[in-house]
Amino acid sequence: MCGIAGFYSLKNSFSKDDVQVMTDSIRHRGPDSEGQFFDGICGLGHRRLSIIDLSDRASQPMYSANDRYVIVYNGEVYNFQEIGAKLNKSGPNDSGLKFKSSSDTEVILEAFIQYGTDFVQELNGMFAFAIYDKEKKDLYLYRDRLGIKPVYFYWDGTDFAFASELKAIKKLAKLKFEINETAVRKFLHMGYIPAPHSIYKNVFKLRSGSWLKINSSGIEVKKYWSLKNKISNNVITEKDQALVKLSDLLISSVQYQLKSDVPFGVFLSGGIDSSLVTAQAVMLSSVKVNTFSIGFEENSHNESEYAKAVAKYLGTSHHEFIVSYKDALNLINSITETYDEPFADSSAIPTMLVSKLAKQYVTVTLSGEGGDELFFGYGAYKWARTLNNPFVNAIRKPAAGIFNNMSSRYQRIGRLINYQDGTNKMSHIFSQEQYLFAEHEVDNLLSPEYLRESSKDSKEMFNSVLRVLDERNNSGNIAVTERKLSAMEQQALYDLENYLQGDLLTKVDRASMRYSIETRVPYLDHRMVEFALNLSPDLKYKHGIFKYILKQVLYQYVPKQLFDRPKQGFAIPLNKWLHTSLKYLIDDYLNEDIIKKYGAVKYEEVAKLKKDFFGGADFLYNRIWLLIMLQMWFVGNDK
Repeated sequence: MCGIAGFYSLKNSFSKDDVQVMTDSIRHRGPDSEGQFFDGICGLGHRRLSIIDLSDRASQPMYSANDRYVIVYNGEVYNFQEIGAKLNKSGPNDSGLKFKSSSDTEVILEAFIQYGTDFVQELNGMFAFAIYDKEKKDLYLYRDRLGIKPVYFYWDGTDFAFASELKAIKKLAKLKFEINETAVRKFLHMGYIPAPHSIYKNVFKLRSGSWLKINSSGIEVKKYWSLKNKISNNVITEKDQALVKLSDLLISSVQYQLKSDVPFGVFLSGGIDSSLVTAQAVMLSSVKVNTFSIGFEENSHNESEYAKAVAKYLGTSHHEFIVSYKDALNLINSITETYDEPFADSSAIPTMLVSKLAKQYVTVTLSGEGGDELFFGYGAYKWARTLNNPFVNAIRKPAAGIFNNMSSRYQRIGRLINYQDGTNKMSHIFSQEQYLFAEHEVDNLLSPEYLRESSKDSKEMFNSVLRVLDERNNSGNIAVTERKLSAMEQQALYDLENYLQGDLLTKVDRASMRYSIETRVPYLDHRMVEFALNLSPDLKYKHGIFKYILKQVLYQYVPKQLFDRPKQGFAIPLNKWLHTSLKYLIDDYLNEDIIKKYGAVKYEEVAKLKKDFFGGADFLYNRIWLLIMLQMWFVGNDK
């Protein structure tokens, strides 16, 4: 796990000092060593967090055996030894290849040279890397299939820059950054900014499963893997077959991801996903496994006892931290600095805290991200099925009118079922399950200027540059299968493509890397994802049980009674804190002066929202937090 940064310009726009400045800004991603490359056209910077091969032989930038290519790389490729063995047997001119290190970095670089751009299909892992051809002056940028590792890039038609985090690109004084109104609009609806958007115009996120090439001819982008293209007409429906395949795949994934030359542990919440990963890590590890959990002083949000019970049963070395509002206070002001963009997932706070705890003991952790999206773990999937029912669809609007005159709980349901015709139903269900703004509410909330600019940009896809990229992105796709997905499958696919990548993986990457921790996600091994996409939905949600098949595997390791409780989630008691200890954030960031100064939203709508929230509409707490995070970002980035 590391941090990468760099640039490309045929007009000598940048200097070697710029590489250094970019690299320094992401030191937290790799405190162990650093390195730079610069040839007048291309600059590459690297910060290293040593995980595999701790020697200087694995330092970066790394040069190929023929000295023509140079790479900077962030992530882990778990099957690098198998790929390396093939290269050893059939190197250039069948002469074999002798590696100077035992790192995956060198294997990736030499595989690119031997097999070409599509070599990425052979990689199993999480990765973002840049490879520069010094002879042809071509720069390649790759991102893993699921978007586990981040890549931002700037492109204005002349100058190109990239980095693991946006803050590194912002260090380039020559570049111009303007607020992207479309991104603000999407943030208010989703709580994060989805790829390819960023908070700035001309700064984009490289889409997952894509590679980018830039040279004197311009930019070319190719999509090498997509979720939709992995949906098959052949569905696994037999339970015993599914159990064996799922268990084998997860064991293989966990075994791969335990590879490390430094101590490792597991983030254990006490839920289904992390408990199963922990159980298999304990089974496969030759050393005692460290586990880490977070609890809260408020009993309504405290799952630490469940995690402790699982840890005790499995015999791990367990560590926990009980969070108070004072701990949250110490981190709130650093959220915008850590995430670089407006980011409204309040569980970023406990994720940072558990990462800080883990860093005292380990450098690598395993986490359970992806289990909910792959195996139907969210209530949103049940709502998707319900709202797909023609009878429910026929009565939902009159029913919403009744619910809106009832308690807060029913008002929330009323908002969920009362979507407008033409609305993206999947994004609507997601936003309302997260207690955020529906699309029509966003339109009413935005200031006239932001509404006008965001609508224009939405239709034009920012500008002609991004439109060209998107067209080229789609040109290489194979035909999508004709299998019709159920409503639950469609909602889960939406989450895999959007929420998982834009929110959950972003949250974990920035929170863990803030404390120089590498976090791996076994459920997102692409083999596991492709299996789950083609598993019958009746094995994911069965007899009213979410994640049915995953639970059957878990119960082979841990007693079922340890999980006989409602799903809780990894959340802070935000509603209570915003009424009490964190109320000052509302006063500081949602006052009339601040709202009008930055001009993104209408103050009268914010004032109404505050009145409703303090008047008893507690379910609005996440909308309040969302607006606080937006305004806090504006204030923090005001120059």
